[in-house]
Order: sequence, then C-alpha cells, then structure tokens
Amino acid sequence: MVDNQQVRRLLKLMNTETTCAIAAAKAGMDEKTARKYLRACKLPSELRKEHTWRTRPNPFEEIWEELRETLTLIPGLEAKTLFDDLQVRFPGRFPDGQLRTLQRQVKRWRALEGPSKEVFFPQLHRPGELAQSDYTHMGKLGITISRQPFDHLVYHFVLTYSNWETGSICFSESFESLSEGLQSALWECGGVPQTHQTDRLTAAVQNALHPAEFTQRYQALLKYYGLTGRKSQAASPNENGDVEQRNYRFKRAAQQALLLRGSVDFDTLDDYQQFLRKLFVRLNSGRRERFLEEQRTLRKLPAQRLESCKRLDVKVGLSSTIRVNNNSYSVESRLLGETLQVSLFADHLDLFYAQKYVDTLPRLRGENKHLINYRHVIDQLVRKPGAFENYRYREEMFPCSYFRLAYDELKKSHTQQKAAREYLKILEMAAMESESAVTAALTELCGHQAITADAVTKIVRAQQQPISRVTAVNIVPVDLSCYDSLLSTAEVAYAN
Repeated sequence: MVDNQQVRRLLKLMNTETTCAIAAAKAGMDEKTARKYLRACKLPSELRKEHTWRTRPNPFEEIWEELRETLTLIPGLEAKTLFDDLQVRFPGRFPDGQLRTLQRQVKRWRALEGPSKEVFFPQLHRPGELAQSDYTHMGKLGITISRQPFDHLVYHFVLTYSNWETGSICFSESFESLSEGLQSALWECGGVPQTHQTDRLTAAVQNALHPAEFTQRYQALLKYYGLTGRKSQAASPNENGDVEQRNYRFKRAAQQALLLRGSVDFDTLDDYQQFLRKLFVRLNSGRRERFLEEQRTLRKLPAQRLESCKRLDVKVGLSSTIRVNNNSYSVESRLLGETLQVSLFADHLDLFYAQKYVDTLPRLRGENKHLINYRHVIDQLVRKPGAFENYRYREEMFPCSYFRLAYDELKKSHTQQKAAREYLKILEMAAMESESAVTAALTELCGHQAITADAVTKIVRAQQQPISRVTAVNIVPVDLSCYDSLLSTAEVAYAN
C-alpha cells in the first residue's frame, strides 16, 4: 500500500526526473499507481473513503429500539447489565462474544444521542485572591502514638494561586478546630487573602432552610480577619477542587515519607507534629517563587489572634459530672452544685471556678460519651459501697485489667457488699498513694494469695520504705611532709 510519504517523494521527483517511470521507481511504486496519484493531485489519506458500512450483520438490530428506549429512561445503565438481561430473556441467542459489540453500540449512542455530560471549567487563579480549606481523614495511614492507634484528621489549608499549603492535627470538624486551623495557617503564611472557601461544613455553613448563609461564630471570625466567605454547592466537591486534590497528594506524600521512615509509630504527639511540619516544608519547597509573589499581595494580619474557644457556664450535677456538647465529664465532688466556667477548645476543656483554674480535661469526640476519673468520686463511693455494683460508670472505676481481676476475685470469696467495700479501699489507696504501686501489688497477689485491702496496703508500704545501708568509708591519713618538701624547694628557688 502506498503511503503519503511515497506520494510526496513522487511529486518531488517529477521535477527532476525525465520520465514518470523513473520517478515512480525511485518513489517505490508502480508507474500505473504513480499516474493515478498524479492525475488526482491528492495524497492516499485524502483519497481514502470513510468506513461507514458494516462487515457483518448487527445481532442487536431487531431489539435496538427497545434498548434505546431503556437507555433514554435510565441513562446510567451499563451495556453489561443490558447484555446480561438479554441473555436471561433470550436464552442461547446472544453468546458472550457479542458483549463487546453491544458495548460499542451503547458507547456510540451515548456520544451521539445520549444525555449531556458534566463539564469542568478550569479557573484562573490570581495571587492573594482565594484560599481553600478542608478536613482530610488520616485513618488509612495507620498512624500510632506509642503503639496506640491514633484516629485523627488534618485541617488542610491551600492558597490556590501558589498551591502553598499547611495543616494542623484535629479530631473533629468542630468550629474550634476550624478557627484554630485557619488562624494558624494565616499567621504561618504571613497575611490574609481576600476570600476563604470551604465545603458545606456544619461548623461554618447554615442549613439550606436558615436565612443566614454562615453561622454567627464563623461570620465573626471572617469579619475579624477581613475575609469574604464562600462555600461550595451541595454534592459539588469539584468546586473546592484545589484543596481536594492537595488532600490526595498530601496523603500520598505522607504515605511515601512513612515508608522511607520505616515506621508509622511515633513516640509522642509532638514527634508526629514535627513529621508533618517537615513534610509541608518539603512540599512547599518547589513553590517558593510563586508563594513569594502571592505573599506580597496578601493583606496585613491583625494585631493578635482571636481566641479559638467556646465559653460555657455549666452546673455540676448530682453525679459530680458536667455536660458539655452532649458529653459527660467528671469533676471533683467538692464542686457538686456549683457552676463552672468552661473554655471549650478543639482538643481540650479548661475548667474555672470563681475565676480560678480548676482542671484541664481532654475533649471527647462525638456525642453521648463520657470521661470519668475515679479520683473525683472515690471518696464518696467509699462512703456508699452499695452503689458501686450498678453504678452507671462502674467500668471507669477499673484503671487497668489487674483492678478488674482483683474485683472479680473478691466477688468469688465475699458477698457483693463486702467485695465492693474491699475493692473501693484498694481503689482509694491508688488515688491517695500511687496507682502504679497498687497495680504492682495486685500483680504480685493475683493468682498467688488472697486479695485484701490489708494485703495490698502491706505491699505498698513495704515498697515505699527507703532502703538504708551503712557504707563503710575508709579515709587514708594525709602525709603532710610532702608540703614541707614543697616549701623548702620554693625557698631555694627564691634565694637563687
């Protein structure tokens, strides 16, 4: 078959050779073929007819109208689903080898007659104009802290012009984590863009029936920094596309860095935070020029950061617990009936009474959970041992498995009331003396001898007694004659 290059060579040779036969031979074609292309003055590709006919009968021609009506009503149906249905309805008529034929026919129908497809419109980004933020779950990376699973999220912030990014660890999509993450990102990049865009975060965006677009607290945060808020439409994550794409690339980079590190376990949370900080620095290293260009267009930061906490006044209930964001926390029983001032941060609660600091508690994630510290209520449980067995938060009264084993052993050899009384004495000792010392004592007693409060006390007291040893010190007398020889030597030297 003659190709375009041969015909071009033929046309060029006709200007230099004496006959058509010589030019055709040098172009690698027959003389008759050469004369055909010379008369047509067209290349082979221009003379080739479009292949519009079928080489074999269409096996779906008789039922195609039915299939087309089905596809019109349900455009999402796949050709494989239609083919499986045809094989059930017409046994033996359509062999498996005809699936590809139907797939090509359905594909052509979708391209020529099917419904329109979603179009993505690339956006023009200008420096200092837009920042996007989102939360990304890090669970699939399998991060552990001191070999304990660490379930968390990362608040992710991106400047869309330079793709400069940063992030901070958080545990829920709360307003406190949004405020803390956004402010940290703004102070790290050294300025404020014109607009901040998120998806439809419940911490920032009101529901569709609410007249206001954003929540009151989020509006106050935007106003403080002079930001214009923007949200993506429902079920349209592509509108927040820059940060969505960076979420994927950031987690992939984190996974690769963990593989190079050789471990997903970190000794402390600070070590993990340092790991993420170094990762963001490495990711941003190739964007320095565009970031510096964008940084010059950012507006100035305010004089100081806005406080990223929610303040609540909460009354301590009869169970010596407070209720904060639908979660229960225990406090000292002496505060029962009093009203505490709670500062609710993204990861902890600060408690105050009469303007004095009381305690700091880790913030629970989710709702209808509880955090009960046995030290807060042990003094009252000792006074009311009968309440222990059916206490709602009884499982929180076992600091470790040895305490639970001890209680089970006590119930085997004593009545329920007696077992509860003995166990609460042991637990009180752990609160007053040392939990680790009591745990060591229970470890020594379990399976070897009867567990009683007195036996535990005896072992703990023995551990606390200092070991006194008298060490004999032998001091060799000092020979002072050596000093006399030094003085005589100095006198001789001075005389000379």
